[in-house]
Amino acid sequence: MTTRSRREVVTFKHSFQIRGIDHPLPAGSYQVITDEEMIEGLSFASYRRVATMIIVPADSSHGSRMEMFSIGSVDLADAQRIDASTPDD
Repeated sequence: MTTRSRREVVTFKHSFQIRGIDHPLPAGSYQVITDEEMIEGLSFASYRRVATMIIVPADSSHGSRMEMFSIGSVDLADAQRIDASTPDD
């Protein structure tokens, strides 16, 4: 099975909550990694999403540690929609 990973940076203007992470995250830019696998047997290349992860600063005072959380792509889209519709302070 052929797989590929896609990286993108998403930016939140406000603090946000996302299912799978037990604490609110501050506004800022976050790396999101999406793993996709090729759908075999088609006459053209097509991929399906199999995992979405977000990289966040670790909840510690030990410098620049990072944690990767597995999240749902729909949960990420919901958080982005809520952030975009929240008025600026």
